Amino acid sequence: MVTVRAPATSANLGSGFDVFGVALSRPADVLRVERAERTTIEVTGVGSEYIPEDPGKNTVGAVAEALDAPAHIRIEKGVRPSSGLGSSAASAAGAALALARLYDRNRTRRDLIPVAAEGEAVVSGEPHADNVTPALLGGFTVASDRVTDVGATVPLVVCLPEIAVSTRDARRVVPESTSMDDLVHTVGRAATLAVGMCRSDPALVGAGMEERVVTPRRARLITGYDGVREAALGAGATGVTVSGAGPAVLAACPDPCRRDVAGAMVDAFADAGVEARAYQTRIGRGATVYGD
Repeated sequence: MVTVRAPATSANLGSGFDVFGVALSRPADVLRVERAERTTIEVTGVGSEYIPEDPGKNTVGAVAEALDAPAHIRIEKGVRPSSGLGSSAASAAGAALALARLYDRNRTRRDLIPVAAEGEAVVSGEPHADNVTPALLGGFTVASDRVTDVGATVPLVVCLPEIAVSTRDARRVVPESTSMDDLVHTVGRAATLAVGMCRSDPALVGAGMEERVVTPRRARLITGYDGVREAALGAGATGVTVSGAGPAVLAACPDPCRRDVAGAMVDAFADAGVEARAYQTRIGRGATVYGD
């Protein structure tokens, strides 16, 4: 048996749509895989009742098929589905790493990125690497035609409301074009965020999260978002944005402010009539094989 802890992730970070991502120190999935003649899947944990165990409809089934590595795969979900925290990516990345280890496949973590991304296609309709890349490599990642990663240590707060936003719905609101002014603004913010990650500077990272093309449209799908954003900034956050497709909301902040920011975001969601929980987290490691 191989057991893997696979982290939640946050993609986009505002200005890095479909490219930027970070691994989070919490929450996480735990996967246990054993060799078998055919792939079977067992899912427990948060939101497990909404996750199909049919290998043809589950991200890990697609990963097992891509690696030609049939197995009995048990997934203990710590990352809620439809949360904006890379739930399907955690399972896909964890399965890719575990199955490659179980079957002695000669694949590096970078080699496994497209395999895990194919698993993501089961959920989103297209293979996307912005979540699976940090789930495998850890740190801050840039997933384009060339993968880049940086081991940043920026403190973060993720606030997850008890509402669901599907990836497919969130992609439908993304505009197909934008103005030159908005493009230049986004490039500038993305560059600021990348420099901030290289310096582990929460002030620069927060400033780089601001973006006015995709985020405002996705924010409309999240009840109470504007109030939550203002509350987080008022409590000391340096920047706030939608985590991935949402509904989770991501805030960068100095370490001493994390508790205040977390409480302010939960309270603001409550004021909007929405229950929520907050994770005081930070940029963390990629998927980890127990015993390594």
